[in-house]
Amino acid sequence: MFDMGWSELLLVAVLAIVFVGPKDLPRLMRTLGQYMARMRGMAREFQNSFEELARESELEELRKQVAEMRENAMKPLTDLERSASVSSSKLPRPEQSETSESDKTPSVYDEPPADKVPLDGEANS
Repeated sequence: MFDMGWSELLLVAVLAIVFVGPKDLPRLMRTLGQYMARMRGMAREFQNSFEELARESELEELRKQVAEMRENAMKPLTDLERSASVSSSKLPRPEQSETSESDKTPSVYDEPPADKVPLDGEANS
């Protein structure tokens, strides 16, 4: 960090023992350690806040891209729906006439007529 070698560290240790004294040196080292921990914590918090801001801006940009892609993907469908509604409004509406039972085309769900219902004794051969 400060680019100090072993000789510089030894010099600092000797000066600390001479000026502070061996009795107060452990208390000084503990206090320095606490200050270093606080500074590291503040630096970590500062860095995390910048990283969070970067993530939020990336997320916002990503949300805009997703919305744009969704809009571009849905545009052909919306155009088709619009053209289908316009073209269906131009078609003439068929007149609804009442159909009699004999004109009605049988559906799969309609019950068969009573005269054509197979009996249990008769087998389909």
